[in-house]
Amino acid sequence: MSIERFLTGITPSGTPHLGNYVGSIRPSVAASLRLGVQSFYFLADYHALIKVDDPARIQRSSLEIAASWLACGLDPDEVVFYRQSDVPEIPELTWFLSCVLGKGVLNRAHAYKAAVDKNNAAGLDADADVNVGLFMYPVLMGADILMFNAHQVPVGRDQVQHIEMARDMANSFNHRYGVHFVAPEAAIEDNVATLPGLDGRKMSKSYDNTIPLFAPRDQLQKLISGIVTDSKAPGEPKSVDGSALFQIYQAFASAEETKNLRQAYANGIGWGEAKQIVFERIDQELAPMRAAYEALMNNPGKIEAIFQVGAVKARAIATPFMAELRHAVGLRDLRVQATQTARTVKLALPVFKQYRETDGHFYFKLQSAEGKLLLQSNGFASPKVAGQSIATLQAEGASALATLAGQVQLAKGVSSDELESAVQALHEARAESNGK
Repeated sequence: MSIERFLTGITPSGTPHLGNYVGSIRPSVAASLRLGVQSFYFLADYHALIKVDDPARIQRSSLEIAASWLACGLDPDEVVFYRQSDVPEIPELTWFLSCVLGKGVLNRAHAYKAAVDKNNAAGLDADADVNVGLFMYPVLMGADILMFNAHQVPVGRDQVQHIEMARDMANSFNHRYGVHFVAPEAAIEDNVATLPGLDGRKMSKSYDNTIPLFAPRDQLQKLISGIVTDSKAPGEPKSVDGSALFQIYQAFASAEETKNLRQAYANGIGWGEAKQIVFERIDQELAPMRAAYEALMNNPGKIEAIFQVGAVKARAIATPFMAELRHAVGLRDLRVQATQTARTVKLALPVFKQYRETDGHFYFKLQSAEGKLLLQSNGFASPKVAGQSIATLQAEGASALATLAGQVQLAKGVSSDELESAVQALHEARAESNGK
C-alpha cells in the first residue's frame, strides 16, 4: 500500500508574521510529526517572481522563512525540505501540464479574473499589466503538487480552486498518456485561525499591519500595545466579538486561559492590562523559538546546507519520475523501439472531471477512456460535496445511482453495466498503482 504524501509550500515575499505562524507554519510542523505520512515542505521561490521584483527581498525572505520553519520544529531529517528552484524537473512538468490543460480553465482562475475585472472597471485593456506568470500560476502550483504525487495539500478555502485545477491536470494527463498521477485532495482546516492585524483587518503584508513572528521582545510588546481597541475605559464591560486583541490571544492560549480573559473583558479589564496579558502569553510561546531563529539567521550557511541536502532528496524522486513522464509523452531515445503505444492504450482509463460553472455550482462528469460521456452530475454547492459523491460512485459503482438519485444521471444511451465497467477499471488501476 502506498504511503500518504503531504505537501505544503510558502512564498518568500516578505518577513513571516504571527498570521503565517498560526495559519501555516505551526499546523504544518505539527503535520510533519504524523506517523505513516511522507511530508514535503518547500520554499515557492519561483512563485515569488510573479509579484516581487526585488532580488534582495526574495533572498532575505527565503532565509527568514527557512529559519522560521526550522526554529519552529521542522526536522529536515524527517521530511523533504527543499527550494522549488532547486528542482528543475518542476518547470519542465509545468510545460507538460500546460499542454493538457484548457486555456479556458486558466481564464477562470480567481487571481487572473480579479486582475481582469479591475482593469475592466478602470476602462483599461483587460490584460493590462497582467504577466504570463500570474496567468500560469495555477499550472506551476499543479506541477509542485503532482511532481511528488501529493495526496493531501493544506489550503485555505480561497485556494481550493487551485487543487481542483491540479486534479484536472492529473486526470487529463492520465487520460491521454496512461496513469502517472494521483489526483490530490485539498486539506481544508477550518479550525486554523486567521489572525487580525494591528488595525483589525486580516494580518497581511499588503495592509502593512503585521506583527513579525520573531520580533525582539521589546518590539513585540510595542506592536501589541498598538493594536486598535475601542474607547471603553477601565471598569466598563468589553465585548470579545470583533476584538482583534482577543482573537490574537485566543490563537495562542489554552481553553482555560481564553475563558479567563473572556471573563476579564466582561469585568471591565483595562486595555493596557489586557494587552500586557496578550503580550506575555505570546512571548511565552515564541521566546524559546526566537533564540533558535536568531542563531539560524546568523548562520545562513547551515540553512543553505540543509537545502542542498533537501534538493538531493527531492530530485531522487523527481528525476526518475520525470524520465518516466518524458517517455510517456514521446520524448524518447530514438534508438529504442516505439513499443509504448500498446501500453498507453491499455492504460487509458475512464476519468472523473470536476469543474465549476458560471452559476457558481460545482459539477462532475465521468468519461470513458475514449472520451464518451457516461455520467453527468447536477450542481453542488461545494467541491467537497461533489467529491464525496464521486467517492460514493467509486466505492459502490452503479448501485450508487439509487443513493445519488436526483444528483447524477447516466448519459443518454449509457447502461448501468457500462458505468459498472468504467468504475471497475478505475478500481483495478488504483490497486495496481498502490501495489507499485
